[in-house]
Amino acid sequence: MEKDFRKWHEKKTWLDRRISRMWYREREVWWCAIGLNIGGEENGKGDSFLRPAVIFKKFNNGTFWGVPLTTKKKRGNFYVPISLSDSKPRVALLSQLRLMDVRRLKNKIGTVTKQNYADIQKAITNLCGAQSLVLVPPSRHWAATDGDTSPKA
Repeated sequence: MEKDFRKWHEKKTWLDRRISRMWYREREVWWCAIGLNIGGEENGKGDSFLRPAVIFKKFNNGTFWGVPLTTKKKRGNFYVPISLSDSKPRVALLSQLRLMDVRRLKNKIGTVTKQNYADIQKAITNLCGAQSLVLVPPSRHWAATDGDTSPKA
């Protein structure tokens, strides 16, 4: 199937000019214009290049980490099954986690359960190897006395 990158570019240009005042929260699932991508990157579908995505981490009112979803059955470390109120089986595609802008959001579908969200958090943490990291509070890691921002031992 030939991909129509021009059509996606036109849609992306329109999205970029859009002024958005969407209010969103972590755990919510939204239709998201993730676009037409290359290789193993997940594509959106239809004329608006949409795919549902879980708001995984909200950084501010304009950007977040989103995890695209699929209804295809998938198993393994890169997939977490989730459910919404419509009981349609879905899978979070952890390997497709990406930074997204709020202008990509179209409309809210629902909210994943706290347990589903905890499962996604745990799986992403495990994939990143972060379970073995020891986090040091910033005040102990960086000196803030004379404006010197170089790391201190």
